[in-house]
Amino acid sequence: MLMKRLIRLLAVLTMAIGCLGLTQQVMASPMPLTYLDSFGIATWQSSPVLLAEAPPVNPADAKLATEYGDKEKLDLNNTHVRYFRNYPGFYPTLAGKIVQNAPYDSVEDVLKIPGLSERQKDRLQANIDSFTVTDPAAVYNEGDDRYNPGVY
Repeated sequence: MLMKRLIRLLAVLTMAIGCLGLTQQVMASPMPLTYLDSFGIATWQSSPVLLAEAPPVNPADAKLATEYGDKEKLDLNNTHVRYFRNYPGFYPTLAGKIVQNAPYDSVEDVLKIPGLSERQKDRLQANIDSFTVTDPAAVYNEGDDRYNPGVY
């Protein structure tokens, strides 16, 4: 019985101290680990340089800065198959053929996909100005993400 009261008191005190809003000083950059010799003796040194000076740029953001980021055109080498839903008659069959036969060197190469019907070629030709071609980016093409990114 006494042990339960002691544990409750300790829990209440811990919560009360936590709610006081005590803050800790935080550094913007970690202190690098420097190895002094081959024996593995390590020391911590503070670094006056902030690591957050330059904004991080990931490959997807870099790709969006090119023609690929143009919302008016679809990039035939990088666009996900679902974006072809905005074009009547493309999704899923024709869009799948476009994605499977990528990469393309030029927009007109899409007309050379083997096995296209005349109707599919006409649809492609009618929308040829809606497409662009940039270099394939791994961030958009790895792991079959152009077919199924797991978005449901």
